[in-house]
Order: sequence, then structure tokens, then C-alpha cells
Amino acid sequence: MKTTLAAILLAGVTASAAFVASAQAETVIIGHFGNPTPDQYAAAEKKFEDATGWDIEWRKFASGTDVIAAMASGDVVLSDLGSSPMAIAASQGVPIEMFMFAMVIGDAESLIVREGSGIKTIEDLKGKRVAVPVGSTAHFSLMGALKHAGIKENELTIISMPPDQIAAAWEQGAIDGGFIWQPVQAKILQTGTRLISANQTAEWGYPTFDAWVVNKEFAAANHDAMVAFTKAMNDANEAYLKDPSAWTPDSAAVKAIAERTGAEPDQVPEIIEGFTYLPLSEQVGEKWLGGGAAEALKSTAEFLKSAGRIDQLADDYSAYVTDEFAKAAIAK
Repeated sequence: MKTTLAAILLAGVTASAAFVASAQAETVIIGHFGNPTPDQYAAAEKKFEDATGWDIEWRKFASGTDVIAAMASGDVVLSDLGSSPMAIAASQGVPIEMFMFAMVIGDAESLIVREGSGIKTIEDLKGKRVAVPVGSTAHFSLMGALKHAGIKENELTIISMPPDQIAAAWEQGAIDGGFIWQPVQAKILQTGTRLISANQTAEWGYPTFDAWVVNKEFAAANHDAMVAFTKAMNDANEAYLKDPSAWTPDSAAVKAIAERTGAEPDQVPEIIEGFTYLPLSEQVGEKWLGGGAAEALKSTAEFLKSAGRIDQLADDYSAYVTDEFAKAAIAK
């Protein structure tokens, strides 16, 4: 996987600025994972087009490695991306920068184990088959949990699968557990049990989050629109934070989110609650965009290198984080 990814990243580093210029005049492709989150309602309402003036194509991805490949090739200029794959991209020099937290991951990513599998503790994973999208934040959390429990990777079978394949493998009884996000998590929880979540692995020293990242040249060429996009994203989160109880299965917001993501309306409120959404006023502080994000990326990359998942580290991870657009959006 490392060789293939390195080749993809090299292509991204050498991608010409001509694409970035042409992207401004054409459709802007924005990546996302299809998570049932407040911004999906804003997207359904065309809030981002209204704010930026862009003609937006929302493209759904199954994993962070797919996003990295798309951004490295220049096909996608802006996307949601998990902290683990972002650490990989930064370590390899992909010209992107994080400009906003999408969410801090909590119970929305969990290790679900099959009823009757005999798995009651992390130690019981020895000899079992566990599926996870390799290179994702869920994979990072799983690796952290194993290290915390003193379990070597070769003491169980870790299978790399995208979310839809994990759901299918679960139905077929081919796996004993899966560390995965919503809405697949909710599906397998119907016949499974949550063993641990990203909340617990964060407490053990392995924090995870999703961030909004952008091609650096595209961001520089589209400064005002980027500020508007950042503000619109914050407005979407603030609309939820203002009154979470209003986001019921029969509300217009939840119905729209369910239609865009494929989640059941009665599952959406619980899924949304599994994430922590940070207002921009909080994000610009030292704990987050002001330094904490870069430190988290660095520690994540160091862990991934020690685990043999990447070959090199970046000299400075702060070069891949900016608070410029967040601060401008607050002042707007």
C-alpha cells in the first residue's frame, strides 16, 4: 500500500497550477464521506453555492486514502479528511492545508463486535477477524487500542475493507468485528455490541478528528470564496448547536440529511450526537488551529511511522494547518 500511495502522492506534488486555475472557472469538486452531519442539510439547501458562487459537485468517498489520491491528482480541490490520512498526506508533502475542524470524533466511530463471538475485552480480539478501512481514523483508533492493550497486530487478522464491504461481510458472518463510522456502525450494532469508541482511544493518547482541507494554490486563488465557505460551514454547525433537540426524525433538516446520506431518519439524530462540533470562535484557539491540530498530526504521523504505515515524517506539520480563513470568517 505504501508504494502505491507514494506514487500517487508524487503525482500530486508535481501537479500543475494550471488545473487549479481552471477549477476556478469550472465546477468545484468537494469531497465528503456521506456522514449524517449538519452540513449535509446546508448542502441540500445549496447554502455553499449561495455563499461562494461556485458550481459545486459533491463527491462521496469511501476512505481517506481515496481522498488523498483525488486531491494529489488535482481532481478534487477541497474535502473532508480524517486526521490519520491527513497525517499521511502531510508526511508525503501533498500540497494541502487544514483550515477548519469538521468534527471531533467520539462514539461516531467504534469497534463493534458480533454477538456470540466471545469478545468481551480488547484482549479477546486475539485470533479474531476485524475489518477496518486501512489508513482511516478508525484504523488509527484500532491500532491505538491494540497498543494500549499490548496486543501485536499479528495476533489477530485485520482486514482492509471500505464501509459498504464491512456491512456486507458482517451480514455474511465473515468477520468478528469492525471498527467503523456511521451509518454502517448503526447497521451492525443491531446484531453487535460496542466494545470501544474513539472517545476511549483518545483518552489513551490517540485522538482523531475530521478536518476540512484545501489545495493550497486553490485556496490562495480563491481567498474570499474560501472565507465564505468556512463561514457557511460554521453556520451549519451553529444551527445544530443552537438547539439539538429540534433535530428530530420528522424535522426538515433530518429528512434532508437522511435523503442525502442514505441513513434512516430515526437514526440521524443519534448519529449527529456522536460527533463534537467546534464553533470557529473555539477553533482559532491554541488548543485547535492555533497549534493543537499540528501537534496532533505530528503525533499521529509518528505513531503511523512506528507502526510501519508510512516511511517518512514532515519537518513541520504546522505548514499544513492555517487559521487564516477561520479568523476571516469570524470577522465577516
